[in-house]
Amino acid sequence: MNRKIKVLVIDDSAVVRKILSSRLSTYKDIEVVGTAADPFIARNKILQLKPDVLTLDVEMPKMDGLTFLHKLMTYYPIPTIMVSSLTQEGCDTTLKALEIGAIDFVAKPTSRLSSDVGDVIDELYLKIKAASIAKLKARQSLTENTTGYLRENPPYRNCENGHNYTIFKGTQKIVVIGASTGGTEALKEVLTKMPPDAPGIAIVQHMPETFTKAFAERLNSLCAIKVKEGKNGDSLIQGQAILAPGNYHMCLRRSGAMYHIETNQEPAIHHQRPAVDILFNSAAQYAGINAIGVIMTGMGADGAAGLLKMKEAGAKTVAQDEDSCVVFGMPKEAIKLGAADAVVPLQKIPATILSLLKN
Repeated sequence: MNRKIKVLVIDDSAVVRKILSSRLSTYKDIEVVGTAADPFIARNKILQLKPDVLTLDVEMPKMDGLTFLHKLMTYYPIPTIMVSSLTQEGCDTTLKALEIGAIDFVAKPTSRLSSDVGDVIDELYLKIKAASIAKLKARQSLTENTTGYLRENPPYRNCENGHNYTIFKGTQKIVVIGASTGGTEALKEVLTKMPPDAPGIAIVQHMPETFTKAFAERLNSLCAIKVKEGKNGDSLIQGQAILAPGNYHMCLRRSGAMYHIETNQEPAIHHQRPAVDILFNSAAQYAGINAIGVIMTGMGADGAAGLLKMKEAGAKTVAQDEDSCVVFGMPKEAIKLGAADAVVPLQKIPATILSLLKN
């Protein structure tokens, strides 16, 4: 992209508007074309200034951020990055915004995150660049996306009345998944289609602390399997998915026939903690042929080298295709390395995983 990325900053705080606009303007490929204090002002400026990317505060006056975002994605879709507080309400609202169509989010800096404004601006800059080339996806309604599978596949966890709902015979099979930009909706698409007796699943989604717990709880309420934020020592068991906690790497370990996870705060990889490569490398080492690795939408190269190691160790590997990715970065790098056995659209990833497990 030769021209600058035009950004409109929407936030009810004059201080935040000033900080974001002045700091983002220091990047040579960013042009902050304006700011807005509420959605009504923003609406007029969007039509007038035609920005490429919006930053949008989660909590807005006059019209809440979710209502504004829904109207925007319905009538005038623009790639949008949410700027969110770390309160429980802020986490829940941000996850709903991602469902509606926001590309990504950044967390407002707090002492708990041990982050300063500069770190947040650097992160926001990278996400604005990704958003400027991202594909906006039509979102299914929450009911459509989740209840269809559950109606057809009720979450039976036992064999009753002569009906056998067990699909998988091997207790040692595991699935590891890595995702970043666009990954929250992609993960929901995959996990809501996993049957209750699916093998243990370990997931790295690039996401800061606090958000991972809220995201896991949200997925848990939608899925036939159990979904939880990982804690050091958690066992990877049938019918459960473990999400790497924000600000912690998560890796796989094996004791006999059982797998468990370990978490640590070693240096970031690819500027990420958790990093997908950490999880994939450990799956290659400890699971090998018993693992399936899946890399999905996201910017950067995290997970590509790890997926190749998994393939070399005998694991089956899957990459999301370009057309269904919000940002075709991580899968593209894995495909370039020859790390993917299969390249499939998002909607076919669940069936591909289940087929590989049966075989």
